[in-house]
Amino acid sequence: MGSQTTEPKEGTTPRPVFFFDIDNCLYPRSAKVHDLMADLIDRYFATHLGLPEEEAIKLHKEYYKNYGLAIEGLVRHHQIDPLDYNAKVDDALPLEGIIKQDPQLRKLLEDIDKSKVKLWLLTNAYVNHGRRVVKLLGVDDLFEGLTYCDYSQIPIICKPHKDMYAKAMKEAGVERPEDCYFVDDSYANVASAEQIGWTSVHLVEEGLPVPEIPASKYQIRHLDELRDIFPQFFKSSSQE
Repeated sequence: MGSQTTEPKEGTTPRPVFFFDIDNCLYPRSAKVHDLMADLIDRYFATHLGLPEEEAIKLHKEYYKNYGLAIEGLVRHHQIDPLDYNAKVDDALPLEGIIKQDPQLRKLLEDIDKSKVKLWLLTNAYVNHGRRVVKLLGVDDLFEGLTYCDYSQIPIICKPHKDMYAKAMKEAGVERPEDCYFVDDSYANVASAEQIGWTSVHLVEEGLPVPEIPASKYQIRHLDELRDIFPQFFKSSSQE
């Protein structure tokens, strides 16, 4: 990110803010980063809680469903050191061999008029992982800041909890929900943002089933469709 800003800023900005999720949003689900992460999380559950593999997988899914992040359940119920978890899961991912620079993504983000809207990252990952991914994608300089799930703070706050969106607004320097735009691949995250008044877009990647009840007004298969939904933010409304 240009400013590498991760701390709350004083004051507000007259520009609206467009919040982008990172994982399975800025890069495709087909990269299988989520699958690798799930394997590492299952292994962590099994090793640190002394569980058989099947029980570890089951508990991992239960905590993810109940809290939005497996780590919250680990901290809440097992007093796991969240930064140790981060080191053995997120930071252990072999991202350098998986995530590559994406010229098409960079073109899309460069074509957004930064005088009209501020670009900001909003992730449930810890800061290390978030910065690492956008740097590998070659787009870290196009965002003005990053709001991340701070594993060192108890209780852990993450999407889809409304406090996470309030934190993002404070850090990005925006006061009104109607000045917030958001894209995420998670149904729950998009639906929660929509409920608090953000203009939200659910990214349902090609090949994935479309939800029967939409998470929000806008649903897309590819990030390039943002050009057509929000032409007011782009220097050009279609790809050159």
